[in-house]
Amino acid sequence: MTLHATLFDMDGLLIDSEILWHKAEVEIFGALGVPISQNEDRSTKGMFVNEVVDYWFTRYPWKGPSAEDVVAQLLHRVGDLVEEEGRLLPGALRALDLTSDRGPIALASSTPLQLIYRCLDHFGLRSRFVTVHSAEFEPYGKPHPGVFLSAARALNIDPQTCLVFEDSAAGVLAAKAGRMSVVAVPTTEDLHQPAFALADLVLDSLVELTPQWLDERFA
Repeated sequence: MTLHATLFDMDGLLIDSEILWHKAEVEIFGALGVPISQNEDRSTKGMFVNEVVDYWFTRYPWKGPSAEDVVAQLLHRVGDLVEEEGRLLPGALRALDLTSDRGPIALASSTPLQLIYRCLDHFGLRSRFVTVHSAEFEPYGKPHPGVFLSAARALNIDPQTCLVFEDSAAGVLAAKAGRMSVVAVPTTEDLHQPAFALADLVLDSLVELTPQWLDERFA
């Protein structure tokens, strides 16, 4: 089926922010007595931030700040770290250019909307997207396809004619559940996960994306 639009994830795909989420979690949960190591993989990757807080509170209950307060601390700290240390991943701007030349593009992320805006504004990217969506407004997060379906609906595009760019296994599953095409850009550590075998194309980096591959699939 000919493609007409592109949907992008954000954290770990366009912005090198997964490591910053982990850094913020080590700092904030560590201060609450949760033994997270900076050297460990981020076991909560892909979860909503409130789910991350619940995950660690269930395992290492703390006294003091409420779950809502810890969520707010995390979001604020991640935003600060993105502005202090964040960078666009290699090929990100080129991928946005190549896809926007072939149809409308949207952003669909599990990150809360206000932090999405903060990150996009820091890199001057918000105006690149026709529409921006957060899974915080969906009943379910990825691997449910809700955020991708909402983004396609906002573009007035059939979901089956959308191409999704994702770095996470949950994101690939969400896109496929929405009957969309997927380009996966997993980290080396995540590449072994079976979900990536469902992707239409797997890249080591967005730098590898070619105009020819897109031309074969877009109108």
